[in-house]
Amino acid sequence: MKFTPATSAAHKAARHRAFRHLRGFTFVEMMVVVTIIVILISMAVPIYNRSIIRAKESVLANNLFTLRTVIDNYSADKQKAPQSLSDLVTEGYLTKLPIDPMTGSNQTWKTIMEEASQSINQSEPGIFDVRSGSDKTGLDGIAYSDK
Repeated sequence: MKFTPATSAAHKAARHRAFRHLRGFTFVEMMVVVTIIVILISMAVPIYNRSIIRAKESVLANNLFTLRTVIDNYSADKQKAPQSLSDLVTEGYLTKLPIDPMTGSNQTWKTIMEEASQSINQSEPGIFDVRSGSDKTGLDGIAYSDK
């Protein structure tokens, strides 16, 4: 097939139309897509942060339950309450103190001492309860140090 000026002009026009469709996205199209992505991310971040807090609260509840159970077991076995949380580890009731997930340390637990008149061994009152050392408030509106 021999190209004539008329066919070569038609060929160039067809090729120009084909390349024009392959140029890509316009700036406005890209901005719309980026805006939609930003909106979706801004909705997901608070939900993600709340789920992290819920997980920490669950770990705190489990750790408090464990510590309180171990304190009760120690008090029943030894006929006196532990003088410190480290007594639970040295006597073999715990392998190590659990970490307070709200403070990130196992040294920040707040211990509540029993009154001498209500203790098993009245000459040596010990730990009655344990609470979180955090000063923050939970998602339920109750301070972690009051749970």
